[in-house]
Amino acid sequence: MSSEIKSHKIFEVYEDRKRLYTRNMIRGKAPFAERLVKEKGIEYREFDPRRSKLAATIMKGCTNAGIRKGDVILYLGVSHGYTSSFVSDIVGEEGLIFGIDPAPRVMRDLMFLAEDRKNIVPILANANKPEEYLNRVCKADIVYQDIAQKNQSEIFIKNCNLFLKSGGYGLLAVKARSIDVKRKPKDLFVEIRNQLDKLFTVIDYKILDPFEKDHCMIIVKKK
Repeated sequence: MSSEIKSHKIFEVYEDRKRLYTRNMIRGKAPFAERLVKEKGIEYREFDPRRSKLAATIMKGCTNAGIRKGDVILYLGVSHGYTSSFVSDIVGEEGLIFGIDPAPRVMRDLMFLAEDRKNIVPILANANKPEEYLNRVCKADIVYQDIAQKNQSEIFIKNCNLFLKSGGYGLLAVKARSIDVKRKPKDLFVEIRNQLDKLFTVIDYKILDPFEKDHCMIIVKKK
């Protein structure tokens, strides 16, 4: 018999003893072939930490990701939309996600997702060139970044400075191997954390092994 699903410490995220879930905003649909569970008249989608750095961060003990119902999210490196679909559940119909990605193929997939999930706005653009979407994006409560580029911390800082509201949260998924394959990932993580700590308030830092090898998540708050 499965465990009862209950609220997690993270807003709008749920858990049983082994798994994470969000409440499915589009009942009956599992766009990524994720497991759907119905309990007490509510349908939940399983949020897999091996497919999402956000889910991995929560599974590693994060108690405040900053994301709330009704928030505006700037999502850099949105890709096919797996994580953003769960963020869509979290922020709900009152929230909004601007999904930025430079790859036309994944943007096409995201547009199919956005047909159902009206709170996702796909934008084909390069996060390294925020001037490309400066007039298409409003100020955000959250900047979430998952980009495999060497200068990923600079991209994050640039976008937070431009778009993140004062008091807003930034979540940076750091991919060590995309920055320098020769250096120890932990050394890179500490260096980037220290870099961000000079500009923002670092509120959490999680190494994502074993879910994501050589990755960490750094969560900051804009002063």
